[in-house]
Amino acid sequence: MKLVPRGANRQPTCYHVASSLPYSNRLASRPERPLEFIWLEDFLALMDCGNFSRAAELRHVTQPAFSRRIRALEHWVGVDLFERDTHPVTLTEAGHRFRLVADEVLRRLLHGREEAHQAGHNAAAKLKFAVTHALLLKFFPTWLHAWEAKAELGAIHLLANNLYACEAMMLRGEAEFLVYHHHPAVPSRLGPNQFFSVQVSDDRLVPVVAPNQAGQPRYVLPGAPDAALPHLVYGLESGLGRILRTIRGDRSQQAWLETVFTSHLGAALKAMAQDGRGVAWLPLSIVRDDLDNGSLVRAGDESWDTLLEIRLLRPHSLQKPAAERFWSLVVNHTA
Repeated sequence: MKLVPRGANRQPTCYHVASSLPYSNRLASRPERPLEFIWLEDFLALMDCGNFSRAAELRHVTQPAFSRRIRALEHWVGVDLFERDTHPVTLTEAGHRFRLVADEVLRRLLHGREEAHQAGHNAAAKLKFAVTHALLLKFFPTWLHAWEAKAELGAIHLLANNLYACEAMMLRGEAEFLVYHHHPAVPSRLGPNQFFSVQVSDDRLVPVVAPNQAGQPRYVLPGAPDAALPHLVYGLESGLGRILRTIRGDRSQQAWLETVFTSHLGAALKAMAQDGRGVAWLPLSIVRDDLDNGSLVRAGDESWDTLLEIRLLRPHSLQKPAAERFWSLVVNHTA
């Protein structure tokens, strides 16, 4: 190691260190740059995806720009947070420790902003729900109406989006509750160390297709190696897509499928299935009427179904009185 003078005519003389130390050992010696908020969201996105290109796509930036932001965060922390030699990319031990801090800081900071915003706009009585698209039109209105029959809930503010965006809303404190599909085998960003959840109903993903003229399924699972079935799939942002990708990898049954259409909206997949474009796994809560009237039929028996829970989730931290009353109402009537 040698010291190289810089700005020799200035007093006092400044130096920078030309070092041959490994990258991870040099991080702590770099001048500290202020932490940027988006780095924490980038960190959590990469942790969830395990892949730089997918995470960059979810964050709506190019992969090189995304990689630079992850490196900038590691510079700020002072250690490597990700093992880049593994596939998928995994957290280092330091990364696991930092994850708990990043989740909590991000959620508390944005929750604090939301609380200040609410105080300024006198919105303390509103209940704010984040709801995934799959539960928005069929399940949520009926479910909410049942609770309104038990107690006065007041004004409701509904935020609907895909699960990835809804998780981000909860971490940022933009909603008090999340209503979503859950499978025990699929990890979530909203872990039990920070959030409570309770099962409020159940559902199942069923493979459906349009019928042929004889009323029989146009495509039948499992397909064949030389005759793959056209597959209508959920995008990366979808919680149901996350479940299906995980469960399909563990399923003993093999299906031959070829992706022909992708969307994070179940309604779009349903419309394409009704148009005869392929097979889609959709929540029974969405397609029950279509199965009853014959506009959709099963592409396979119940062994191809995936059982789901519908859960209500909230953060550990104390919420405003209206939210705490609603949570107590649900827990007391669900237990």
